[in-house]
Amino acid sequence: MPPSPVPAAAATTADGSTTQDKTTAPRLHGGLLVLVGMLLVALNLRAAVTSLGALLDEVRVGLAMSGTLAGFVTTLPTIAFAALGAATPWLVRRLSAARLLVLGMLALAVGQVLRVVTDSALVFLLTSALALAGIAVANILMPMLVKQYFPHRTGLVTGAYTMALVTGTTAAAAAAVPVAHAFGSWRAGLGVWAGLAAVAVLPWLPAALRSRGAARRATRGAAGARLIVRPGRTRLGWAMAVYFGTQSLSGYAIMGWLAQLFRDSGFRAQDAGLLLAGVTALGVPIAMLMPTLAGRMSNLRPLVFALTAASTAAYLGLAFAPRDAALLWVLLLACGQGAFPLILTTIGLRARTADGTVALSAFAQSTGYVIAALGPLLVGILYEATGGWTAPLGLLLLALAVQTGAGMVIARPGYIEDER
Repeated sequence: MPPSPVPAAAATTADGSTTQDKTTAPRLHGGLLVLVGMLLVALNLRAAVTSLGALLDEVRVGLAMSGTLAGFVTTLPTIAFAALGAATPWLVRRLSAARLLVLGMLALAVGQVLRVVTDSALVFLLTSALALAGIAVANILMPMLVKQYFPHRTGLVTGAYTMALVTGTTAAAAAAVPVAHAFGSWRAGLGVWAGLAAVAVLPWLPAALRSRGAARRATRGAAGARLIVRPGRTRLGWAMAVYFGTQSLSGYAIMGWLAQLFRDSGFRAQDAGLLLAGVTALGVPIAMLMPTLAGRMSNLRPLVFALTAASTAAYLGLAFAPRDAALLWVLLLACGQGAFPLILTTIGLRARTADGTVALSAFAQSTGYVIAALGPLLVGILYEATGGWTAPLGLLLLALAVQTGAGMVIARPGYIEDER
């Protein structure tokens, strides 16, 4: 049985302890319901993005989008995650986590519905931004919820929700086109995921209805005791942001360009797509394993070096022998992408309190997604300029070196609250 939840309105004192106002805490019906709610939210955190990626050409033609606007649509997720994620700590000080998740999942559901009933490219863009706003808030809240409700199961619970995230990502990418073909329209392939977002609202509704702004009143009452954490003024905070950003840069570049690399190497389009899907599919067990290992280790350097070694071997293999051992490079890429669940786990491990966790999560992710947005763009520019993959893969190796340097900082035990 998971531990009893720590109230979301708990205030943090200077020595790292918490004061609790039992009347303001959004208590759900036990830890199991919290976990179910988190897993349902996690399933939604990329479905709206990858389903659009699978159907982008159909959407572009159907809405008569220009090439520039279609390109902007592909970068919109990272822009939204960076900009709106940064505002989440401000929202947390005014609304309970349960109410924020309800609002976020409702925004995601409504945005996904509205964008498939319009014939306007501009309205499609705006409603996609609404959907992504819900995801952006949930992205930041998830590590905080792990810290609040499962402080002694950080690795296990982070692994579970990360695995759900990867599963949702894979399912949406794989099912979007078949659903669209079954119903004869790209609109069905995108709109069906609104139902999943609506389901994710249900576990959080009881707590959201009970809170009724209590978190905001608690914040005012505990203002004198609350510890203000500013990760942007700390070495650890910037290391977390750089690690998150560089691993995301590589991840988005791989998702955007790996299939093209394999096609240029002589694979059929269908086989190249399957190889790309293999990276995501193999990432599911890795997403579960990595946080569990991290939660049991005092120093994370062995994991950082292992992930770097896997990615380095994969990039070199893709550069010099992409066709000869494609399955091996896919496996190594999947292992290297374990940096994503690792950094999500580390956010919780490097903060003592829920306040520290949400501040660190917001800074690392919002700053990191700014860095990540450069990945597909720079790879595309280098690919077009050189006509090959040596320069783009060299860029990814350079980003990996920066990622490893940041990893050495976050690997050491420590807490963001101690670096004020």
